[in-house]
Amino acid sequence: MATLFEKIIARDIPADVVFEDDHCIVIKDINPAAPVHVLIIPKKPIPKLADAETEDQALLGHLMLTAGEVARQLGVEEGFRLIVNNGEGGGQTVFHLHLHLLAGRDFTEAQLAP
Repeated sequence: MATLFEKIIARDIPADVVFEDDHCIVIKDINPAAPVHVLIIPKKPIPKLADAETEDQALLGHLMLTAGEVARQLGVEEGFRLIVNNGEGGGQTVFHLHLHLLAGRDFTEAQLAP
């Protein structure tokens, strides 16, 4: 069964797309934890970071570079947080690897959300 993100990538479910290329899509989070909260989602379905393999190294690097590019596009390149939740115990709710990019507020150790 396709994940929510696979359905968004296939355009079966609408999303507010901020950026897209051949390898990933970036969408606004529907329940933002900060004034700027986007999700960087690889088009290749990898359930969680711990499931990534050596062959995914270039894609994982691409996601990080995309984070920087999107941060510049959104004007938050001087201060943002990237979060990857891995597995249910790590707070992951959609089992398709994705990075949360949060910005626009101060982050303290007590505020590690999402």
